[in-house]
This record gives sequence, structure tokens and C-alpha cells, in this order.
Amino acid sequence: MVQRQSPDQSRYETSVVIVGTGFSGLGMAIKLKQAGIDDFIVLEKNADLGGTWRDNTYPGCACDVPSLMYSFSFEQNPDWSRLFAEQGEINDYLSYCADKYEVRDHVHYGVEFTGAEYDEQSKTWLVTTGDGTEYVGRALVSGVGALHIPSYPDLPGVQDFEGEIFHSAQWNHDYDLRGKRVAVVGTGASAIQFVPRVAEQADELHLFQRTPPWIQPKPDRPIPEAVQKVFRRVPLVQRAARVAMYWTLEARFFAVFNKRLGKAAEWLSKRYIRKTISDPKLREAVTPDYSMGCKRILLSSDYYPALNRPNVDVDTSGVAEVRKNSVVTGDGQEHEVDAIIYGTGFHVTDAYDHLAIVGREGRKLQDSWREGAETYLGITVSGFPNLFFLLGPNTGLGHNSVVFMIESQLNYVIDCIRRIHKGEIGQVDVRQPVQDAFSRELHSELGDGVWSQGGCRSWYLDENGVNRTLWPGFTWKYWMRTRKVDYSDYEVAPR
Repeated sequence: MVQRQSPDQSRYETSVVIVGTGFSGLGMAIKLKQAGIDDFIVLEKNADLGGTWRDNTYPGCACDVPSLMYSFSFEQNPDWSRLFAEQGEINDYLSYCADKYEVRDHVHYGVEFTGAEYDEQSKTWLVTTGDGTEYVGRALVSGVGALHIPSYPDLPGVQDFEGEIFHSAQWNHDYDLRGKRVAVVGTGASAIQFVPRVAEQADELHLFQRTPPWIQPKPDRPIPEAVQKVFRRVPLVQRAARVAMYWTLEARFFAVFNKRLGKAAEWLSKRYIRKTISDPKLREAVTPDYSMGCKRILLSSDYYPALNRPNVDVDTSGVAEVRKNSVVTGDGQEHEVDAIIYGTGFHVTDAYDHLAIVGREGRKLQDSWREGAETYLGITVSGFPNLFFLLGPNTGLGHNSVVFMIESQLNYVIDCIRRIHKGEIGQVDVRQPVQDAFSRELHSELGDGVWSQGGCRSWYLDENGVNRTLWPGFTWKYWMRTRKVDYSDYEVAPR
């Protein structure tokens, strides 16, 4: 199918429609190019590409996965400046990849994906967007990810607050924090990165913590120029370093599934708390009372020291009410503040609830996932032919790089799309029994993890307490399962 546009520019026809321009969407576009398929369109709701690493520009924003692993295996960057790259450098890397593989011309900017409906007769997806433009493609690839819809807490009276309010994912860089009294709500992955920066500027910082995270020191440091030079001249050295890093990260998985190792890791984290925080009350407030791995394990070497500052206080009684110029806590204390910053993360398990995706026989994705999101390998869903999810349900990680998972999925999906594009097949739809068997296996393995222990509350879990986010095993096992498409798992129809 050749990319075609209607005379009124309101409808496009193409072979593949990709949604999103983060690692998933760009990776899919690059793989299509490498496969000799130029007939595709990428939809991006913003004015530039980059996904999560374009949107999150808060002070201190950086990756908690080493740079060597947080990049495409086929496009290693020898010039990473730090062991853990910061936001701007990762965003620049994605832009470099887009330019090198010439995918920018395929991107339609300012186009928000709102839904799609499958036409069984033509075996195509009709994609709808916020501005009314329609896209028709034989395959639809969702690379929207889960970290793009900010989650806001329901704080009584917040609508009456007269000061400045913003989420970490929508940072207001025009607002000067110097000399201000700032309330920070939330202590997740974003908060532990920006809190130290805010504490350096604000006169007062009131940190409202619901649940303390498990934190380990971040072994970050600059990568010497001499090392960068070796990586540039002898790429095999960097690949060897990447392999070593991969297996080091893979070993962290034992902390979640091996109770003895998990307890050892908890002891080390508690030792880190004792070493960096002297106040007994503060030390107790930031010490988790749940098993490590229930929530994401965070890395930071400056968060605990920031809490020691005289202008910072940590409140664990909760926010009872927000008034015009203050925040009232659960213990009745009123704190006058000029700004409220949310570090409350994103909608994850319900990230697709706002999309109208309709498959065969009018089947709605929301109905299929009413009891929880279920897929086959996190990629396909029964009843939704030629629809492929990248970094879909239960393919997230807490111990290694999600880019590794994305690449595994890209290789799997490109096999299907190549055959669809060539006309060898018209549609692939995973068989319901296959999907059900995979789901049973998946959740049986998840049952052995810390998430199934009493008291675990996490954004990994849906409203029913079921983990719909993480892959329950080693990443190499996922790679093995996605190396080749077994078409006997699918209902395959001719074109």
C-alpha cells in the first residue's frame, strides 16, 4: 500500500501506523526502514519527538538504568558523558537516531491518537485523532508507553489554592523557586531526583510522603574521555562492557524473588539510611515497612542528604486539606506555601482506558480488559488483529533496561508486519486459548514475587491488586520467547 492522502488532507492511507516517538515508536520506525518498508506514518501528539524524555524536564531528571544499557543495541553511543545519562542527553540520542535513520519525514506532529477501529472486510485499521484527521493502515503499532499521563492526587480544596501548582512531568521553568515556600507531594522516582534541586533554592520545602521508597546509592560518575575514545575506536569494547552491564543488572532480579537476597539488599539500604540520616525520627520516617521490590527500587546519592537540610521537613500524616495559601496536614498543622509540586507519577495500569480501540465484531479493548489488561507476550490481544503493543502490559521491568524488552518486541513485530506488507498474509490474531494459557503462566510466576505478599501497594498493581506491569522473569527468557513468531499461536487469514 502506497502512502496516500485525500484531497482535503483529512485522511491518509499507509501500510503501518505507529503511535508515539519514544524508544518504542522510533525503534519501530527504524526497524521498518531496515526491513526496506518506507510506507508508514508515525503519529506524535506533541511538536517534537522523544516521548518521556522530551516531556520530563524537571531539575535533576536522569535515567536510573546505566547508559550503556539504556540505548539501542544496534546504535550504541560511545559519547555518553555519564554512567547514568541525564534527560537532555537521552533526548539528544533519540533525535540523533531519528536523523541517522531518516524517520523524521514519516512523523506527523501535533496529532493525538484517540482511538482505532478494525475493518474485517478490508483488514485495515481506521485510526482517529484529536483534530479529526483519519489514518488507515494494515497494521497498527502502539508505542505510547505508560509514563505519559500524569497522575494527580485528589486533595480537598486544591481548586482554591492561589499559588503555583504543577506536576513534575509538566515542570514550570518560568516559576522561580528561589525564596519560595514549596510543598512537594509524593516521593517516587521523579521526586527523589528533583527534591534535592528544589531544596537548594526554596526557603522552605515541605515534603508530604505517603510511603517511603527503598533507595540505594546511585553509583553515577562521569565517563572519562579516554574511555569514550576507546569506545569510538573499538566498538567491540563497548559491546563487551554492555554485556557485562546487562548481566550485572539481570542479577538484581534475585532481590525480588529470593527472600534471603532480598533481606540482604534491605539491610544494605537500611545501613545507607543510618549512614546518611542522623535524626532518629527522620530515619524512621524514611525507612520502608514493606519488602524491597514491591515498589520500584530507586537510586539516589543526594536525596537523603537533602532531607537533612534545615529548610526541609518530611510529613507523613498526609494532606488533609489545601487552602488558599496553605496546606493542612492530617495532624492539624497548617503550612503556608507559595507553590505545590506533584511528584505523584503517572497512570500506568489504566493508561489505555481513555482510548476507543475496537477490534473484530465490535469488541472494545476496555471490555476485553475490564478485569485487567491481558495480552500474549505483552504484544498482541485476541480479537484485535494486526494490532501490536510495544512495552505493553507485563513487559515493564524493575531490574534491567526496558529498551532490551522493546528491542525483543520490535524483532517479533517486524516479522509479522513484513509478511503483512508483502501480502503473504492479511491478518494475524492471537488465539484466545493461547492468550489465556500465557496469562495463567504469567500470573502464576508473579505469585512467587513480593507483589503477592500482604501489604504491597504499588503502581505496578491494578485496582484489584494484580500486577499488570512487570515481567516476572529474567529478560533473557523474554528474548528467547520472542525471537521467532510461532504462527500456530495465531489465526492467520489471507489477504
